[in-house]
Amino acid sequence: VLPGLELSCRWTPLNGERPTELHILGYLVDPAHPGLVQALAALRDSRLGRAERMTARMAADGLPVRWERVAELAGNASVGRPHIARTLVEAGVVSSVDEAFATLLRTGSPYHEPKQDLDALAGVRLVTEAGGVAVFAHPLARARGRVVGDDVVVALAGAGLAGLEVDHPDHAPADREHLRGLAGELGLLVTGSSDYHGTNKRVRVGAGGLTAPAAYEALVARATGSAPVVG
Repeated sequence: VLPGLELSCRWTPLNGERPTELHILGYLVDPAHPGLVQALAALRDSRLGRAERMTARMAADGLPVRWERVAELAGNASVGRPHIARTLVEAGVVSSVDEAFATLLRTGSPYHEPKQDLDALAGVRLVTEAGGVAVFAHPLARARGRVVGDDVVVALAGAGLAGLEVDHPDHAPADREHLRGLAGELGLLVTGSSDYHGTNKRVRVGAGGLTAPAAYEALVARATGSAPVVG
C-alpha cells in the first residue's frame, strides 16, 4: 500500500483567463513534515467552513439535510461535497452521489461555494519538500471540465512534478497516447489509477488502468518521505 494524498490545486494563467482546477497526487510523503502539516490543516479548516455553509443554505431552503449527519459521515476525513452528497442520497433528495454533484452541488448551483485551493506549482513543491513523489492526476479528463495544455505540464515538471497519471478511466485512448509521449519527452513517470473513492463512485479498484511494475519501483525509489506499507 502506498500512503499518499490528493491536493486540489488551481492553475492561474498569466493572460488573465480564469483558473483551472487540477489535482496533484503526493505519494509517500512524510506525514509529519511541518510545511505539509500546516498547509493541510489550513485546507481542512477551509473545507469544514465551506461544507457547513453549503449545508446550512440547503437546510434553509427546506432540503432535509443536517450538518450533524454530514460531519458524522465524514468521520476523521476532511469534510467535503461527497459527504453532503451522501446525506442527500440518504434523505432521498437524489438517487446517487453523481446526481448530487451534477445538480445541487455543481458549480453555479445556489448552494455551491468555491473551495480554497493551492496554487498548482506550490502544491507540487509542497509534496516534493515533504519527500513525496508528485503526480498530476487525470490531466486530460475532459468530462470533468476544462483541462490544461502541455505548457502547464512543462511548468509543473520544472517545479518538481515526477509523473503523469496516464491510464485513467476518464482518458480517451488518444489522450493516453498523447500523455505517454509527453511523459517520455519530459522524463516523467507514467502511472495508472482507477481513481477509486469508495462507495462515492461507481468505478471499482483497478478499473481503467494499472501502473507498470517498473514505474511503481521507480516511484518508490524516488520517495524519501515514507515507505510502502507491507501487510
